[in-house]
Amino acid sequence: STCFARRGSGVRISLAPPLFLDMNLDVYFVDSFTQKVFSGNAAGVVFHSGELTASTMQNIAFENNLSETAFVDTTKDNEIKFYSPLVEVDLCGHATLASAFIYFNFINKEADQIIFNSNRGQLAATKKGDAIVMSLPKDNPETEVSLDKFIDAIGCNVKEAYKGVDDYLVIIENEDTLQNLSPNISKIAAMPSRGVIVSAKGNEVDFVSRVFGPNVGVDEDPVTGSAHALLAPYWASILGKKDLTAKQLSQRQGELSCSVKDTTVEITGHAVLYLRGTIKI
Repeated sequence: STCFARRGSGVRISLAPPLFLDMNLDVYFVDSFTQKVFSGNAAGVVFHSGELTASTMQNIAFENNLSETAFVDTTKDNEIKFYSPLVEVDLCGHATLASAFIYFNFINKEADQIIFNSNRGQLAATKKGDAIVMSLPKDNPETEVSLDKFIDAIGCNVKEAYKGVDDYLVIIENEDTLQNLSPNISKIAAMPSRGVIVSAKGNEVDFVSRVFGPNVGVDEDPVTGSAHALLAPYWASILGKKDLTAKQLSQRQGELSCSVKDTTVEITGHAVLYLRGTIKI
């Protein structure tokens, strides 16, 4: 997913009055990390040539009201920008997957790889059969000594807690506890982070997770690709293997395969088109 506010800013972008540019933009809604519509995580995708202002992109993302909308500027070496309904975010896995899916199926059907240039560096996406493999920057967890605030916010026993570049990672006892979790969203919102990832060892996959991001207007994200750049390195060290299977236990759910490399995490997933339309501004 999720996909969160720009690190260090902590400021939501105000929705400025729209600037009417008299242009038409193709827009796609894609369900990521799934092979069927109405599941996985929905992302908006807009490929465009030429400058779109931040306020225009923010207004479009607000109107789409998806966890993220990706904007790809083909005149700037596929520069990719991610916007939640409320803020610009630096990294979004499911919107990267969705953008690659649109590129391979609608923009350049002959291509088998695309490299996006993001606020977090280059994000490569490659076809692999009917799936797509994307490479995200690896996030190495640092141990949190005090667990009290996590126990208070999550509402259950916490085994361990860690801090990544932006997010907290909280490890709890088992999958059943995670599935039935009812965290205090306001207490999570008060934490100095983009969001909180809660995870446990899986019953049928290597690990399971849920992701809560109220600070960016997403109380619970359906399937969060970027969270797995932190989750996969942790579980690789615990389970002693670099190739892992994962499931996010949100209402919509989603499945991912992760491979931990030296500096990146390769995440494999599917995507499916839900909608294609035209934005008129």
